[in-house]
Amino acid sequence: MDSYLIGETAAVVTAALWTSCSILFASAGRRIGALSVNAYRIVMATVLLGITHLILFGTVLPPADGSQWFYMGLSGVAGLALGDFGYFGALVFLGPRRGVLLMAMAPIFSVISGYFILGEVLSPWNLIGIIVTLSGVLWVILEKEIHTHEPPIPTRQKVYGILSGLGGAVGQGLGLVVSKYGMLVAGGQGAGPLNALSATLIRMMVAAAVVWLLVAASGRLPRVLEARRDGTAIRRTFAGAVTGPFIGVWLSMVAVTYAMAGVAATLMALMPVMVIPILWLLYRQKTSLRGIAGAGVAVVGVAILFGVR
Repeated sequence: MDSYLIGETAAVVTAALWTSCSILFASAGRRIGALSVNAYRIVMATVLLGITHLILFGTVLPPADGSQWFYMGLSGVAGLALGDFGYFGALVFLGPRRGVLLMAMAPIFSVISGYFILGEVLSPWNLIGIIVTLSGVLWVILEKEIHTHEPPIPTRQKVYGILSGLGGAVGQGLGLVVSKYGMLVAGGQGAGPLNALSATLIRMMVAAAVVWLLVAASGRLPRVLEARRDGTAIRRTFAGAVTGPFIGVWLSMVAVTYAMAGVAATLMALMPVMVIPILWLLYRQKTSLRGIAGAGVAVVGVAILFGVR
């Protein structure tokens, strides 16, 4: 199979997995808060990744040198700790559909940082595909509440959600590019490229340590520990951890290995389109003709990206 096709397919599957985990995390976050969800899901994912790494490679700690640990750890802090915390805050403040609004900006930051950090220069057709895809995504998620039958959000809450989403988009976009640098470029003499699972485990381990340090430093450790008593929220968090930071983030590293960072990030930003049928099935939340048209535009953009070589 063509290497670009492997990366692009992995990115689309990642978007599907992240769509499902977004709904689960949003539901859990309303019960125990975004901070608690972020803290527990990252520990759950780290344990799952560690067990998988032990089974497949015979070690819990990935065989990486200091440079690889540094860059993968930095990408974990930017994308998984700070970026995802902003994303979860947006999910809680804005809801699943509206919560992914500003996260659609992540590919823009990936394209910019990919150019400066990795020297990736996108072809004109790549840029057209990215623009068409993001246009469709934005068309879907900028729809007013009155057309989607969602309850209106107070202005102050909406501001918090927008700021959280913007911070999350910057963190995730930059983190994806730094992770590619750490996987394929960093490393001293004799250190080969990192495989996707090892790279994901390093990112998750460092991010987990940072998240729990921030929880302790903020004085919210007792509240986060108390949240474990909510069995429903913890079960939803675990289910989201399996589909999101465990399998989803692992596949995102596969995607960024074989595809350009900006292209991979764009395909992974398809969550607002994918969430439409799920919300209809679960909550009978209707979508207007505009939403359907926006989804169609996004699919055209994806087709362009898959057709470019």
